Amino acid sequence: MDFIFPAALNAISYGLLLFMLAAGLTLVFSLMGVMNFAHASLYMLGAYFAYSIARQAGFWVGLVAAPLLVAGLGMLIERHVLRHLHARGHIPELLFTFGLVLVIEEIVKLVWGLGAVDYRVPPELRGTLFEAFGTRFPMHKGFVILVALASLGAIWWLIARTRTGLVVRAALANPAMVESLGHDVGRIFTLVFGLGAGLAGIAGAVGGAVLVTEPAMAAHLGTIIFVIVVVGGLGSIKGAFIASLLIGGLESVLIAIDVRLSDLLMPLKGLSSGLDAVLALKASQLAPILPYLLMVAVLVFRPRGLFGEREV
Repeated sequence: MDFIFPAALNAISYGLLLFMLAAGLTLVFSLMGVMNFAHASLYMLGAYFAYSIARQAGFWVGLVAAPLLVAGLGMLIERHVLRHLHARGHIPELLFTFGLVLVIEEIVKLVWGLGAVDYRVPPELRGTLFEAFGTRFPMHKGFVILVALASLGAIWWLIARTRTGLVVRAALANPAMVESLGHDVGRIFTLVFGLGAGLAGIAGAVGGAVLVTEPAMAAHLGTIIFVIVVVGGLGSIKGAFIASLLIGGLESVLIAIDVRLSDLLMPLKGLSSGLDAVLALKASQLAPILPYLLMVAVLVFRPRGLFGEREV
């Protein structure tokens, strides 16, 4: 229990942080069919915006204002660029968002520098939330869990329980009919894209303070997010939630146990020199590649993902 309890808490905290980032990408794809390569870059902008605002007005103001700024930027991108590219197919959209990744990264380096900035959680979130089985659970990790669950609840309520969500789902299924009923489908899609960008901004405002805010943060988590979307199933919020917890949990457990594979797989030791070299690795060394191995397995045995309806 001394090992399982802290590992489980860390897994939940990290997994929900990944979900906050994956939720916006999944939402945009499920409702608009747009795979936004620049989503992780919007996450990075959320962290930097929150850092700059926090220096002037405090952490809590930055936590609210940064996602709104990122959402506004996302709406401008959809309204003035992506809307015109959408009619030409997915390739122009992918090329534009990929180029946007490079542009945002260079802008961040020019404005905030090449190194990490001193963006941290406020003093009221630096204490211990509770202590159990000899393990102290930090308050900032509890805050991550709270914000992630609130984001999940807000998405579900908006899409499944409100008239706005009904119109959005109808616009995806039959945009011409929704347009004929007097709804502005273009504006609906702009709001959806802005909501997805805002979720990335929330993840950045929280994750940047909990982890680290630096120009490579988008690259560090960007690929993991696409792995989560593929494993969970394209367009499935439920799948993104389960996949985030699964991948975050597996990585956290491997880092926590930190034993050599030879200790876990003793019967395989000595079969070949190449296998012995692999068994000499520590479990923590496999943590960075585990999500990609899981994605390969899912693509082989279940191409549509755990809960997706369309194949990757």
